[in-house]
Amino acid sequence: MSHLLRGLAPVVLIALLLAAWEVACRALQVPLFFLPPPSAIAVAMAADWRELLQSAWSTLSMALIALLLASAISQALALAVSLSTTVERTVWPLAVVLQVTPVVAIAPLVVIWAGLDHADRAIVALATIVAFFPIFSGAVAGLKAADPDLERLFDLYGASPWQRLFKLRLPSAVPQLLEGHKVAAGLALIGAVVAEFVAGSGGAQGLAWRILEASHRMQTAKMFAAVVVLGLMGAGLNTALRALERAGLRWWRGR
Repeated sequence: MSHLLRGLAPVVLIALLLAAWEVACRALQVPLFFLPPPSAIAVAMAADWRELLQSAWSTLSMALIALLLASAISQALALAVSLSTTVERTVWPLAVVLQVTPVVAIAPLVVIWAGLDHADRAIVALATIVAFFPIFSGAVAGLKAADPDLERLFDLYGASPWQRLFKLRLPSAVPQLLEGHKVAAGLALIGAVVAEFVAGSGGAQGLAWRILEASHRMQTAKMFAAVVVLGLMGAGLNTALRALERAGLRWWRGR
């Protein structure tokens, strides 16, 4: 019963908030172009569901490509950092610079470098930059979080650096790696949307492009519909990664 209540609690809260929104818009007679009620947003979603799904897939596919690229690059660098303090001192400042640089500040440059006719390349590149640091920092922290007693045991048996890496440090890094990927997935989605806004190209017809198109026509309900789809897509991605995290942690604890 308690599990059922925990599952229903967020649904009830969302329903109450939507009902209050609907009642307030109708009672105060808020103009549709200013703030549409949830019913108008639902009508807009039903009318444009095909276009919204196509745009959602465009945004999601580029975010997933960026996440895979960020995962491969950051984990390779983290492995190099774990094996050499010189590499760590060299790479870490650059990684921090990427982390603290706002993506909107470099997005116009990346769009120019990628070519105005290849907005998808710029979107993937920017989303990769945004998603890089959480995975990298999580991997580095995890690789350094091995049990000191096990480290001394590996020293006692004369383990090589590669044996220490693959038999001790990588398994110990699993929780931090999974958490880093979970954070990076949301950031990759955000980076893809921001890059789409900056690109402003019909060649990359993601959800941001739908929002821009609707805003130019003062179709606020369509703008909200795209935002709702984006939120649902982010929640679905997070749920999938949480399930993967639970499976990975079960494997890690078994080891």
